[in-house]
Order: sequence, then C-alpha cells, then structure tokens
Amino acid sequence: MDDFSYLGDGDVYLDSACQSLRPQPVIDALNRYYTEHNSCGERVKYAWGRKTDELVEETRAEVLKYLKLKSRDYSVSFTLNTTYGINLLLQQFKEGIFEKVVTSDIEHNSPFLATMSFAKRHNVPREVIVRERDGSIDLSKCDFTKALVVLNSASNIDGRKLLNIKDVVKKVHKQGGVIIIDAAQALAHSSDILEKTEADAICSSAHKVYGPSLGVMIVRRDLFSKIETSFIGGGMVDDVEENSYKLSSESPNHAYTKFESGLQAWGEIVAFGEAIKWLNKRTKADKKNLDECAQRLFNFLKSQPKIHLINEEVNPTMSFYIEGLDSHMIGAALSNEGIMARTGYFCVHYYLDHVMHYPPLIRFSFGYHIRPADIDKTIKTLERILG
Repeated sequence: MDDFSYLGDGDVYLDSACQSLRPQPVIDALNRYYTEHNSCGERVKYAWGRKTDELVEETRAEVLKYLKLKSRDYSVSFTLNTTYGINLLLQQFKEGIFEKVVTSDIEHNSPFLATMSFAKRHNVPREVIVRERDGSIDLSKCDFTKALVVLNSASNIDGRKLLNIKDVVKKVHKQGGVIIIDAAQALAHSSDILEKTEADAICSSAHKVYGPSLGVMIVRRDLFSKIETSFIGGGMVDDVEENSYKLSSESPNHAYTKFESGLQAWGEIVAFGEAIKWLNKRTKADKKNLDECAQRLFNFLKSQPKIHLINEEVNPTMSFYIEGLDSHMIGAALSNEGIMARTGYFCVHYYLDHVMHYPPLIRFSFGYHIRPADIDKTIKTLERILG
C-alpha cells in the first residue's frame, strides 16, 4: 500500500498489537501541525490556535461517529494511553459506590493491576472471572451487583473478542454496576463490537489504531457524578479563588476537560483524527488482503506439528510457541531476517504463565500495511527454523 511506502522491501512488521505503523496521511497531519499551526489549543485567539481548536474538536466528533455514539451521552478526552485512562478513572471514583471490583483472567496488566489497586484502596473484594475460549462471558455465572467491572473487548494474545459485550453491559447496569471497557485491541479491526455499546467508559490507544502515541477516553456523561476530581491542573478550571475553583467540566460543552489536565498533545490529537478518517476509507480490497494474509499465516501455523498455536480462530493477532525452542531466541532469529515480532507474555502474565503455564510465546500481529510477500517470507523463515 502506498501509504506505507516507507516500509522497506525486506522489512516485515508483525507487532501491530503493540503499536501499528502510521500511514503517510497521519504522519503528514502531524507534520502540518508543527509546520503550519503549532499552537496551544483552547488558550489563544490567533489564527493558528483557532485552526488547532477546530481540528481537535473534529477529532472528538470523529471518535464518537466511529463508534456510533452520541455527544449528548458521551464526551471524549485525551490522555497518554489506555493504561493511563483506566487508572485515571479508577483512582478518582468516590468512596462507597462499589461493593466489589470485577475483571477477567485474560486481561492485559493495565486493568488487571489497576483493579488490584482499586480493591485494596477501597477495601472491597476483587473477582477474576473466567472468559470462555471464544472470549465471551457466561453471564449465568456472574453477579455484578454494585460492581465496578473492567474488561477488554478483544485480547492482545489472540484477538479473541468479548462477543456478548452488549449483554454484559446490560447485566452490569441492571445490577447497579459500572463497566469500563479496555478497547485497545478492538478499536482498529473489531470496532463493530463496540458500536452503540452503552459502556460507562471506553479506554483505548491511538497508537494501536494507526495514529500517534496517544490515549483516548470515551466517557458517559452520567458517570461524572461518581468521580471526585483529584488529578487537576491548568486547562480544567474556569475560575480560581484563594481556596476554591470552578471546574470547566461543569459546562456540557467542556465535559472532556474533567480528564485533561495541563497542556495536551495537540498535534497527536489532530493526527489521530486523520487516522480515523484514513481507517474509514479502507476498501473491500484492503480488508480482503488483511483477511487473506491472516488466514494464510494461521493455516501454516496450525499445520505444523511442533507449533502450538494459542488461537482457535484466525485473527490478525496470533500467538504460539515452538516445542523445544526458546521463543526469545526465535524472535532474535526472525529479527536477523528483518521480521519484527514480539516475544514473551505480552503483559498478560497471570493468564499465560500462572493459569495456562505456557512458556514465553511468539506473537505475530499485523494490520493494513501487510503484504503477501511478508507472509511468504515469514513462512519460509519459520520453515528453516523448524528444520
């Protein structure tokens, strides 16, 4: 694809679950910010600042449009990454609202650790529920009464999805709970399961959605009453007296400021808007190429007796280990051939190491930059490794 023409012929990038490659239009948008309207958003009246404000607001609107959510119900705030967004919420909930905190066994360390911290700080029990092999949850086994629930919508191990996400959200709300969704692995290629999902908050990272390094929080406006703002600073207040202040988030049009302290990454926010527009322009041919490349690699991995594939279904993210071989050494061998892949436990230590007792794994994850030749090279290289 021309938008990734900077990728060398011999370079095979298979680490999109960590951060996706950025298409040229996104890189250009970030460069335009620095060279054409470098300015502080929401603080200046000169033309460059007005341009920045316009594009930042456009990005907020694009995020909601992408997920088919309404601005009257949700606001969009920007932060560092998914981890930061989840912690920013969990660190500021008022005392006494929740009777327990719930997460699942296949979570990234971001929600897994944050829920541990929340349970200790609020002195409430913490429950780790078991996800089904397809990523769904057996709701007949779950009690979400007055619970804070934090779950991923897709796993960074093998892409398995929370297929019954809407039913989960409905049950949590029916039982008086609050649900936060970690959408880091779903926003790029599985956004359909998030559309019109009435979660209380959705946290994700732009750098996994073909955008710059940036976090995004989509938060229901009615959740704000449960938040005691304590992480506070410039850009969040309309007025300050000696011992009091007025939060800008009290105004519906500036609700997002509740989670945006200090100067924001204006250029990255603008470029993220371009990333969403770019993603919306992907053609059937683009999607077909992604699916076919994933299918070919999945079929190869599945056919090898020495390869233990974690995936049960084909996905652009797939993890495996090779019997009798150290995954980190394989990662180094792949690197010598220009193939970039992740090895280890991918910040899912509890499930992969202590539940499943897997050795360190190899993860291949890719996106719309992938070329059939990349799959050819990867398969040939693995065949030589397997002997």
